[in-house]
Amino acid sequence: MFRFILFLILVFVSTSFSAPDWGFYGHRTINRKAVFTLPPPLISFYKNNIEFITEHAVDPDKRRYATKHEAVRHYIDVDHWGTFPFDNVPRLWHEVILKYARFIHAGTENDTFQINCWDAMPYEHPSMIVDCDTLYQLFYEVIQPIYYEDEKIIDLNLLNQFLDRPIEQKGNAEIQFDDTFSEYGILPYHLEQYYQKLVNAFSSKDINVILRLSAEIGHYIGDAHVPLHTTENYNGQLSDQVGIHGFWESRLPELFAEESYDFFVGKALYIEDTKSYFWDVVLTSHSHLEEVLAFEKSLSKSFPQDQQYCFEERLERTIQTQCEPYAIEYHKMLDGMVETRMRDAVLSIGSIWHSAWVDAGQPDLDIDGRISFSEEDKEAQKKLNLKFKSGDIKGRSHDQ
Repeated sequence: MFRFILFLILVFVSTSFSAPDWGFYGHRTINRKAVFTLPPPLISFYKNNIEFITEHAVDPDKRRYATKHEAVRHYIDVDHWGTFPFDNVPRLWHEVILKYARFIHAGTENDTFQINCWDAMPYEHPSMIVDCDTLYQLFYEVIQPIYYEDEKIIDLNLLNQFLDRPIEQKGNAEIQFDDTFSEYGILPYHLEQYYQKLVNAFSSKDINVILRLSAEIGHYIGDAHVPLHTTENYNGQLSDQVGIHGFWESRLPELFAEESYDFFVGKALYIEDTKSYFWDVVLTSHSHLEEVLAFEKSLSKSFPQDQQYCFEERLERTIQTQCEPYAIEYHKMLDGMVETRMRDAVLSIGSIWHSAWVDAGQPDLDIDGRISFSEEDKEAQKKLNLKFKSGDIKGRSHDQ
């Protein structure tokens, strides 16, 4: 309940003082710059569609306002589960969901059990141990189909088909699946799933899907490079630093990136193990978290209180934001951190686009092809924009 009330307060503050599309600058910039890391013939294909890649870099953020399932894809509160480097957190999607899940006999409160495979570490409830291959099959045949349902109910007889030791029926034959992991974010797992979709799109040479997925995976990769997307203290709400997320991720790039950041990052690389790569990005981001918080905390105590926040005109609205002198001092203390994470994000996005194309067999693309949408597609995009502008928010937002 506390987290929900805090979220409503943050939403009120954000919509009261900031323009709805403020903070999108970073995502648009890194997507655009990533195009120029690509080798031929990809660079020609992406340059022909660079405006789409740039503008649609923010579509995943707009979806946060349209579906409750979107927000968790932008972050992972990895420090909720342990300490760096979080070796206790399985890197495979099906293993992590089942490791922290509870199965509950319908109609009971405390009659719970877990299901893990042989080499999984036990959590805090009695576990049903199965072969790891069986665990994989169980997840994708039983759990995945109900993952997005509000009430996740499994038929006990179906579940027992996968278990060496059948579970005794108590009351009716329904088992409630309680996913305790996803609410703390699924970013690296979502990135791997999106990557496989992009590979498939390249394989089928579907220009519309290639470009849409490219723009959107760029957004999620950008999020993974932000330290505050890797922690429960995502907006400083646990350390009396509310607003630090937008300060680090939006205010600083908007003030300094255009004039002083160097986005010449070299050529895109081929990433052989994308699953490990996405986790390396998250862990590197998290390694900067202590400095992100400590430097701002120290500065807030030494800098005059009445000179930390100012009012500015943005898009015909008055917004409250960190004063430029205050931002300059924080930027100096970070010593190039924001620029480095943005540069790394640019190279990372280009490398993932390139790797997906290679993994698809380097298909020949119509390099002059441009994305085109049906009237139905355009209407869906219009509805998404209206939903976003209305502020009809569902789920937690890390960008506030």
